[in-house]
Amino acid sequence: MSPFVNGLATLSQILASGIVITAFSLLLYALTFNLRDRVARSFASLLAFITVVYFCDVVISTLTELPAAEFWLRFQWLGIASIPAAYLHFSDALLATTGQPSRGRRRFAIRVLYLLALAFLAAALFTDNLVKSPVLENGVGRLRAGFLFPVFLAYLIGGLSWAGWNFIRAYRRCQTSTARRRMLYLMISVAAPLLGTFPFLLIAGQTASLHPFIFWTLVIVTNAAVLVLLLVMAYTVAYFGVTQPDRVVKARFFQWFLRGPVVASTVLAVYVIATRYGPQLPFYDSRAVPFLLVAVLLLLQYLITLVRLPIERALFYGADRLELRRLQTLEERLLTTRDLQQFFESVLAALCDALRSPSAFLAAFDERGKIEYEVAVGSAVELRTKGELPPLSALRTAPVEIPGLNGRQAELFPGGLFAWGEYWIVPLLGASSGEALGLLGVQAGDAAALSAEQAVTFSRLCARAASALEDRRLQRDVFHALDQLLPGIEQVQRMRASVAYTGAERLAAPEPPIDAADLPAMIKDALSHYWGGPKLTKSPLLRLRVVQNAIDQHDGNAVNALRAVLREALESIKPEGQRKTTTEWLLYNILEMKFLQGERVRDVAARLAVSEADLYRKQRVALEKVAEAILARERAATRQELT
Repeated sequence: MSPFVNGLATLSQILASGIVITAFSLLLYALTFNLRDRVARSFASLLAFITVVYFCDVVISTLTELPAAEFWLRFQWLGIASIPAAYLHFSDALLATTGQPSRGRRRFAIRVLYLLALAFLAAALFTDNLVKSPVLENGVGRLRAGFLFPVFLAYLIGGLSWAGWNFIRAYRRCQTSTARRRMLYLMISVAAPLLGTFPFLLIAGQTASLHPFIFWTLVIVTNAAVLVLLLVMAYTVAYFGVTQPDRVVKARFFQWFLRGPVVASTVLAVYVIATRYGPQLPFYDSRAVPFLLVAVLLLLQYLITLVRLPIERALFYGADRLELRRLQTLEERLLTTRDLQQFFESVLAALCDALRSPSAFLAAFDERGKIEYEVAVGSAVELRTKGELPPLSALRTAPVEIPGLNGRQAELFPGGLFAWGEYWIVPLLGASSGEALGLLGVQAGDAAALSAEQAVTFSRLCARAASALEDRRLQRDVFHALDQLLPGIEQVQRMRASVAYTGAERLAAPEPPIDAADLPAMIKDALSHYWGGPKLTKSPLLRLRVVQNAIDQHDGNAVNALRAVLREALESIKPEGQRKTTTEWLLYNILEMKFLQGERVRDVAARLAVSEADLYRKQRVALEKVAEAILARERAATRQELT
């Protein structure tokens, strides 16, 4: 190949590697942040097949011998053959999310298409019926079409046509402008998997050898388009199954993209260029390549740290920029308990140094007016250990006068200066409220020997400690307000997310008292204290309508009603007939023996002849079955209440 065409081939290889990295990174993103959503899971499977196809492309581009390339050319059909099935699977999940679930036909078709994909994969791996006779032309490995290839085309066209119709139906069902816009992005970007995985060379034939410039140009353009469309597609899917605000999703996706695909692809591109063209330079040394890659990696992380937040604020925050900036400032400057302790220790150390005192302490009043030690230095640590502190009323009877202040003592110590044993005590007052926030004590010396300058320093340090205590109290008030605000915000975000693609009529439906995704964990906690304990008596399951309806049947005892509901749900997964230790009884036996009988995990596993790891896996399945039974009863109770 000419140097120019060789450069195009190198650029194509870099783009293909970037697609592998990006697809795999986006796959991890989907599995990390919205795995519970069906759309995200089906999209993850689509990304997995794309990753397989492009990974094989990258490997094949590095091989020069046909026997080695043939295996990867055939294995590549794991992704190629599965794309139509994954397309239909993805479109079905999307249509179900918009309120049109499958009545069984689409679900059956998806299973059939996956089985056909396995059949085509087997044909590609073990026979020459689908593809055959690999050839290597101008650095490009390709297979030739077999007699089953037209059948594959029919399978591909049929699966993609059905999926396309599902996308159109899903778009029509979107009612809000935001949902329709995102669905439109998705409909455009779903061309990426087809462009990136369809075996064009089986049809194009000898294009690579006859027209290498045109071929590599088309490959580069296609790969660049696939990369962009994949990002658009993943960005759109990132909103499914999450309850966070849009700005959080955007910022999280942006950061993931920068620190994942951008960094990894850039480092890989530098490696490819350095190893391919570096030897042509007179000063090239292969030992320097690892250091170059590390330098590029660190430099990219440094640049991302500098530019990420400004870009996020400019692109994602919009009109809410000022409010969000204030919240970020609060997060950055929040006073934690450890921060305050460090500050108080510094104040006491400075005070002891200024007054030549061996010890000091600081105590604060809590919300109930009870005073407790915060920090102590020197011998005052013993006082903290004993828990001794004078009441504020007792201090009023022991004032201390510092001579030489010329009447300024009341100004310097508005709360007063009092004696308590060997200590001088200063009440710390809030600047705005004048309320006593705490006490600062320093081991006393001779009041007559205390200079006016030391007294001013003493007063200033007390004022700074009081200011910190007041800030902490205000901060606690903010936290209390947030505790009351967050449940309502979370509820609004859940409702906003749930109606984004299903229609606003769901807003008028009764709000479920418990999130279905959290139900198995709640059931496990309640069963663990089935015979008594806070996880049962304070369980969120007590809010269920089915539990509330059962209270009258249990003499007004809500805990007994919950216990009965759990027992009935557990009985619903119990097989018919006499109890056995066979497989069909496994789920019931695990829950009944572990929670109701209270047996140890090791003993239950031994009796049921399973490993402990398998027991925990089966326990999770059993809890999900019990959750489904309780949800069914809860829906029935809700329908009965509405009628």
